Amino acid sequence: MPVSSGVRKRIREFLDPDDEIHYAFPADVFGSTNPGVFFAVTRKTITILTTGYLSRKSPKRVVSVTPRNHRIGPVDTSTVPWFKFNGVDYEIDDEYIPVVHAADAEIMRDVAKPEDPLPDL
Repeated sequence: MPVSSGVRKRIREFLDPDDEIHYAFPADVFGSTNPGVFFAVTRKTITILTTGYLSRKSPKRVVSVTPRNHRIGPVDTSTVPWFKFNGVDYEIDDEYIPVVHAADAEIMRDVAKPEDPLPDL
């Protein structure tokens, strides 16, 4: 199920006011009993927010902020879908795999642009 507008609104409270969310999805730290996290992929950053034990739908604080030019995936789907980001293994539900792929494709599109062969013209 997509992240609700209410959750997006709560996530937005932790972000720069002039930034906009492109993608948001929940994840769990692989093998941990800690609260879950939300990834908020914006124009500028990939922000990870932790949730509480009582409500996994309410972000509580920012755990990390990474520049947007980093990939999140690839997602390993050989078992439970998971990926490594900034040295931490995260587990996601199947339905969020396309969200991670879309977020990565967005930045890879910019990286894959060919250089201008005639930059001085």
